[in-house]
Amino acid sequence: MNPHYLWTVIGAGPAGIAAVGKLLDHGIPEKQILWIDPLFRVGDFGTRWRNVSSNTKAGLFTKFLLECHAFDYQEQQKNFSLHTQDPHVTCELHHMATPLQWVSDHLKKRVTCVEALAEKLQIHQHYWEITTPTKKYFSKHIVLAVGADPKSLSHPSVEEIALENVLDRKRISAVCSKDDKVAVFGSSHSGIMAVRHLLEHPVQQVINFYRSPLCYAVFFDDWILFDNTGLKGQTANWARQAIDGEQPKHLRRYFSSDENIQQYLPECNKVVYAIGFEKRCLPVIEGIGLVSYNDKNGIIAPGLFGFGIAYPESKTDRLGNVEYSVGLWKFMDYINRVLPVWMRYSI
Repeated sequence: MNPHYLWTVIGAGPAGIAAVGKLLDHGIPEKQILWIDPLFRVGDFGTRWRNVSSNTKAGLFTKFLLECHAFDYQEQQKNFSLHTQDPHVTCELHHMATPLQWVSDHLKKRVTCVEALAEKLQIHQHYWEITTPTKKYFSKHIVLAVGADPKSLSHPSVEEIALENVLDRKRISAVCSKDDKVAVFGSSHSGIMAVRHLLEHPVQQVINFYRSPLCYAVFFDDWILFDNTGLKGQTANWARQAIDGEQPKHLRRYFSSDENIQQYLPECNKVVYAIGFEKRCLPVIEGIGLVSYNDKNGIIAPGLFGFGIAYPESKTDRLGNVEYSVGLWKFMDYINRVLPVWMRYSI
């Protein structure tokens, strides 16, 4: 007989870790929680992005780790480099990825874990049926924390460089040389980081295609204007000096119009896309029609909820600006508010 569970979490990145921890905090029995992930290595956060500079202050990472009782993290702080970082300054993600791996391993000992890729979801006799390559599982509730991939564009005449390879200073030399001319699409935090890393690597020329002026986060006592879309930390400081100040001679910037792309992109032999993220296509969700989610509460369907970077919360700040809220502490704050709703919205 295929096993049945009360809750299943699909994905073991930071959002998946938070979901498992909070389910335990809310009293869901350990044996009634199934956790599915192919690797259990803290998702892309712990693999693709771990050597990337964060735009989150170290203190918020610590706050995330201490917010969940099931993490049992209080006595572990001294064992990790995160707690040697200035809590008011941003840091590289590996300082957070390592303690998150410890938390993940700790939670794995408490709940049922399956190392597999969830391929399909559908409703079957008042349960969600979860199909993996080797077995089916059934669950009353599912939290999808499957992560997201960088978006791309189609310019087949130019070699694409993966965004993670440009944002990681340890990998950039493997994909770029001093003779390269590289186009960067985008002017968000990751786009400006990519421009900076390429110039400092260095390459011969960087051409940055942008759609809007640079946006900077503005810090007030109890809130942040452009919290999710504005540049922060070292990236913001560099952009003010090098882009809004004296522009480096090896950098050219053009509005991303069809005319400019057609004229200037052929000068480049490589391209980087830093134009946002899109949720992964697996698992496929069948039998519910058009698949979408409520960006105020994460509900996809009865008993099925989206969480994390693939399903971010839409928030309106006090001046009326609407942004998608992405970040580890923001995910923790969000699940604190919506999990009581999810627990009452069953299939």
